Amino acid sequence: MTDVLAAFDRHRRLLFSVAYQMLGSVADAEDVVQDTWLRWSAADRSDVADERAYLVQITSRLALDRLDSARARRETYVGPWLPEPLLTGTAPVGAAPLPEPSEAAELGEQVSLALLVVLETLSPAERAVFVLREAFGMPVAEVAAALGRTEAAVRQMAHRAREHVQARQPRFDADRKAQREVTERFLAAAVSGDVESLLAAMAPGVVLVADGGGKVTAARRPIVGADKVARFLAAVGPQGTELPGLRVEIAEINGAPAVVAWTDDGPFMALQLVLADGLVEQVLYVANPDKLAGLARP
Repeated sequence: MTDVLAAFDRHRRLLFSVAYQMLGSVADAEDVVQDTWLRWSAADRSDVADERAYLVQITSRLALDRLDSARARRETYVGPWLPEPLLTGTAPVGAAPLPEPSEAAELGEQVSLALLVVLETLSPAERAVFVLREAFGMPVAEVAAALGRTEAAVRQMAHRAREHVQARQPRFDADRKAQREVTERFLAAAVSGDVESLLAAMAPGVVLVADGGGKVTAARRPIVGADKVARFLAAVGPQGTELPGLRVEIAEINGAPAVVAWTDDGPFMALQLVLADGLVEQVLYVANPDKLAGLARP
């Protein structure tokens, strides 16, 4: 059993990352990894030539099975739905350690919250193909085997998914230093209620999407326009300073700087900005407590 576990552990982070990018949920991804382990430990492995490909195949199919039920749940979700944020850098001072198995997760190319939102608009099969091909660079033959599709079908789905994502993915600044500087200024302005500084940081057509899931107070619809977004943030920002034990840090989530907050009760919220030409074009705010497992050890 020790050898079986060691073989599985070699690929655990990859399997978590595949499942997370397909599902947008830390909890669901961890469940898929656990189910993959159960199947791996019970399987006849004598004829397994490639452990990695075999395990990715199991994980991909289990994640696909979950996608349909996940989409059904989202149809009754209260307010906008956003993916679960995931710490991908060093945990900030005062935060809990990064959760397993997501610590140092092999996230492939940067998978921002904004990109995961776009992936939600793909069909389950197209999303699986996009993740395996684009994020992890797996060969067409390996993806076809993992999903039980022909290579021709995989190429076609990959082409459609790539065009779909490129057409809808927000433009964003890749300069990490600039992202952090804007995020720090944005945080300071929001906490102090400085409307003018918030307006200076945002594009005129900025959109704020808040995910409270009906569990906490949050805007039930996207807020559009710099003036409306600035006034909303200036109104709610100072209120958070009254929470007991509040700690607010700039941390790396999903490969990019973000504002993350904890209270004495645990993770409180995550906010990530999407920048273009130095201005904020999207504000993605996750406050549903059920979605914050990726910010602290469960």
